[in-house]
Amino acid sequence: LTHSELMLGLVVFAGQIPIMLLSPYGGVLTDRHSRYKVLFYTQIASMIQAGLLTLVVLTKHYDVAIIIGLSVVLGIINAFDTPARQSLMILLIDDKKDLPNAIALNSSMVTLARLLGPVAAGFILSSFGEGVCFAANFLSFVAVIASLMLMKIPPQTKQIIKQDIWQGLREGYSYLQHQPGLRSVILLMACTSFFVMPYTTLLPVFATDVFHGNVGTFSWLNAVSGLGAMGGAVYMTTLKPRTSLLRVIGYSCAMFAISLFLFSITGIFSLALCFIMAAEFGMLSQIAASNTYIQTHVDENMRGRVISYYVMAFQGMAPIGSLLIGFVAHYFGASLIVSAEGIAGLICVICFIPYLQKAGKANRHKLHQPTSSKELKPAENG
Repeated sequence: LTHSELMLGLVVFAGQIPIMLLSPYGGVLTDRHSRYKVLFYTQIASMIQAGLLTLVVLTKHYDVAIIIGLSVVLGIINAFDTPARQSLMILLIDDKKDLPNAIALNSSMVTLARLLGPVAAGFILSSFGEGVCFAANFLSFVAVIASLMLMKIPPQTKQIIKQDIWQGLREGYSYLQHQPGLRSVILLMACTSFFVMPYTTLLPVFATDVFHGNVGTFSWLNAVSGLGAMGGAVYMTTLKPRTSLLRVIGYSCAMFAISLFLFSITGIFSLALCFIMAAEFGMLSQIAASNTYIQTHVDENMRGRVISYYVMAFQGMAPIGSLLIGFVAHYFGASLIVSAEGIAGLICVICFIPYLQKAGKANRHKLHQPTSSKELKPAENG
């Protein structure tokens, strides 16, 4: 539309920044109302947004302002959709011990979609044009909404809450302050999302300027990245129930950071592919392990709010980091900046190790305390 990388980045930023600002409100809404209904209505809203985008593209009545506006609308919807979707997962399984595998399976499906989606979109775009691409996205929500209608969700017992939304937000924040494990996992994810994950912004620069390649080179980097992420998701399904998720989080984050640093300094393309595969393996393992830890250690009445803070740390910090990374890379070069990202990620892990160890000890101590049979026990020992 504009042939401007800046405008493309602005559109992406517009779609992500509402998650940073509004996801805690989505968490409060999820804790106060039926997660299923919140998810159902946000999917309908997403379908309407996709329909409007399809309409303006097919009729060619669009400009940059309209595209940015619709991106902001989608970001607002996702700020409420994601906490509800993540919180609903525990209601979809019969045995709570299967939750880690369910989360890993979900990560596998997301990664597979990330691999196959661009391939399908590229075929449709080249064969039928961009309008059909957007129309296909709109129609895909029919299957999503139909699937939701076919689900049999156990009824949720909701307490009558008289506090206002600000009190709900403060209550969620106070809860995190008294949960060192949850707090440490979310803060580490925020640091990783801000400093390390935005490296993907510079992959096209690596393909052309560092490895002196073309679109095919960039496609190889993307494909191998996806395979690494898929490997991380599969690895998470093999973990035993008593595996220390905090240890997995620490090791995975370190693997992500070190592999990314090695990727940035090598000039051999085959080695770079190996390093970026390892980096994505570590990144996906950290994401899945963090999600699993939060889901298995949060109190049920706080689930939506805590997950919303995780969503804010994971999806909200990344676009801000991407803007910063893109700006400084313009002056210092892609290789140097990605090297700095890897070093920053390793420093984050080292700084958080004492807190993760402390949280692990607290979890092990809690497991030895007598608990009510009605309480949900954690799936692992920290």
